[in-house]
Amino acid sequence: WQRVDLPAAHHPLVMENAMIVKKFMKKNVIFIPLETTIGGAAAVVVRQHVGLLPVVDAAGKPVGVVRLGDLLELEMPDFIHLVDDFDFVHDCGAVESTRPPAGMLAKPVSTLMKPVLTVEEDSGLLRAYAIMLQNDIFDLPVTDEAGSLTGIISRVDIGSAILALWKTGGA
Repeated sequence: WQRVDLPAAHHPLVMENAMIVKKFMKKNVIFIPLETTIGGAAAVVVRQHVGLLPVVDAAGKPVGVVRLGDLLELEMPDFIHLVDDFDFVHDCGAVESTRPPAGMLAKPVSTLMKPVLTVEEDSGLLRAYAIMLQNDIFDLPVTDEAGSLTGIISRVDIGSAILALWKTGGA
């Protein structure tokens, strides 16, 4: 036996009015090229107010992601990872005014980025949501059949689309 997976849009059980990622994703995607520095990535996050930056190669294909948490991790004091309960720490004092060294900010983003998970734009919303749940992520880059970045879908995008179909009994 050999398993053959059909793209979601071509699967015989998928109806034409199915709720697919392409219909609900954000199409104006903020991304960075692989050559970007860590400091450059941080500047894009600040300027664009985004929490996920897909990193793309010269062909526009996602090769990694930088999340806001990856950048903030550069600021976190080491002791945070050494204790299970840090409720006793009301502030981190002088540590909160430190910044990563210039040498760190000049490194290529490839030294910080994480592997990218994507979903094809013709996939169903619940498939995208399942990927997010399994991997504890909130945003997912979307690609076309060729693997090029075409959008981003979030848990909120998916939840809003599904909840909009619920029939309520009036408020």
